[in-house]
Amino acid sequence: MWSFGIIVESLKKWSCICPCATQLWGRAGRLRLAENVEYMFGVVGVPVIEVAMAAQAAGIKYVGMRNEQAACYAASAIGYLTGRPAVCLVVSGPGLIHALGGMANANVNCWPVVVIGGSSDQNQETTGAFQEFPQVEACRLYSKFTARPSSLVAIPAVIEKAVRSSTFGRPGACYVDIPGDMVNARVDKSHVRQVTCCPPPPVSLAPPTEVLKAVTLIKQAQRPLLILGKGAAYGRAESEVCELVEGCGLPFLPMPMGKGVVPDQHPHCVSSARSRALLYADVVVLLGARLNWMLHFGFPPRFNTHVKIIQVDLCAEEMGNNVRPAVALLGDIRSVVTQVLEVFRKDPWSFPADSEWWAGLRHKMAANAEMSKALALAPSALLNYYSAFLHISELLPPDCVIVSEGANTMDIGRTMIPNRLPRHRLDAGTFGTMGVGLGFAIAAAMLERSRSAPRRVVCVEGDSAFGFSGMEVETMCRFKLPVVIIVINNNGIYSGLDADTWAQLANMGDLTTLAPPVTLLPDARYDQMMTAFGGRGFLVRTAEELRLSLQESLRDWLHPSLINVLIDPASDRKQQDFPWLTRSNL
Repeated sequence: MWSFGIIVESLKKWSCICPCATQLWGRAGRLRLAENVEYMFGVVGVPVIEVAMAAQAAGIKYVGMRNEQAACYAASAIGYLTGRPAVCLVVSGPGLIHALGGMANANVNCWPVVVIGGSSDQNQETTGAFQEFPQVEACRLYSKFTARPSSLVAIPAVIEKAVRSSTFGRPGACYVDIPGDMVNARVDKSHVRQVTCCPPPPVSLAPPTEVLKAVTLIKQAQRPLLILGKGAAYGRAESEVCELVEGCGLPFLPMPMGKGVVPDQHPHCVSSARSRALLYADVVVLLGARLNWMLHFGFPPRFNTHVKIIQVDLCAEEMGNNVRPAVALLGDIRSVVTQVLEVFRKDPWSFPADSEWWAGLRHKMAANAEMSKALALAPSALLNYYSAFLHISELLPPDCVIVSEGANTMDIGRTMIPNRLPRHRLDAGTFGTMGVGLGFAIAAAMLERSRSAPRRVVCVEGDSAFGFSGMEVETMCRFKLPVVIIVINNNGIYSGLDADTWAQLANMGDLTTLAPPVTLLPDARYDQMMTAFGGRGFLVRTAEELRLSLQESLRDWLHPSLINVLIDPASDRKQQDFPWLTRSNL
């Protein structure tokens, strides 16, 4: 048996669950069966071409990408959206190095992915072999598990452990190294070491005494707040979290990819009063969210000095990072929230809707909504972020998958484009990675294609962010993925220059010493990149053109589209109560 056949057979086999290994998923008593690895993304070459061909022969969908980094982003997005790892297949040396960014992003985001990399022949190590690189050692920094099979017969055991490790505990990236001479070797199938199928991730519950402490603390709170992270989305906890919000009358604040766990339009969503909610809350319940830079570490002045934290997480090492929790509930988020609900069902309680806390939050939400509306409707010859997003939000289907990246594009879009469903928003994430958008969109579109009633995938990009992986529009055209890309083009990173000012600078001398570092080429025709590969491209300068092009793009299910929206290069976001991350004087 060829060794590449063993690799693929292992991927198909060890990612499934034997009937005897099924177990109850959560407290709801539902049986959950993992499915086969269905998707492989990559860039092929020596020595992994045969692996990709064998994968296709085995029924795995192989999606050839234009860069290994985007391929790894796509594979990791499949892991987040489905809870099952996809595979990123890369060649040796530079190919693997290109994928490291995707591995690091998956690991920081806690998304399962398995990367399989070809490497130089074992008998050529230390000789300066073609693309020789210490791949196993390099990947240890970016993964949960890294290994090279010691022999052909060990391949199934290593693949099984990689798949299992990617989903058990805190999910993340895993790497399997396959030397070139191992890819094309043959072995008697009867000698291959057989391994039992891996079960689904074990589900753990929090200690009942700690659950009671948490419930007591919530009931005693004068200003409670739930914070919903992407861990709640990954854990499929939307039904339980929604019951907690509505049953107890609690305000909630979704993190970017926690949006949709409870719909953004829900009356208890306080996203538009984020600063006030964080600053004055006296009890904060973290549901799959971490007190990292995205939540300002839980420190004053963004948080109340005396805030009490109830932390729900499946990773023990996360408990107490930056702020020691008053109550730590270690376990599966869906199951732990169910434990909390069981206590409230026995002793019903609801936070008063007429409290001062709710009144203050609603007042701030209304004021911020008016400010955003004023910015969107401000008379101007050019579109700005707010006016563009006002029209986009009015036309997008309510069930579409939104992919977004960029600086102001992502931050403003998050507040103006609502999510109604869980796992329907993908963005730069915990690592703040730019360049993820098109890989994420390709992964989401592949999944939607398999549905009986596919939903639209809309990718909203800043012009700088689009540039990182813009060639993936060819991948979209090749596979006829009807992704709608909207590039918010302000001619730069954060801000740019108009064409006249750029021309004046060019006439003054060397642009490398005169052009501001944040600037890009004014009015770049990104739309023509899409048309060059057979997709549809639109250049937009006005609100009417934006609406017409978006409506036309959404009607077309046969081709990808790119809408190049030229906005005022000086457009900016509204004044913030606190600086967001950067202290640049720009």
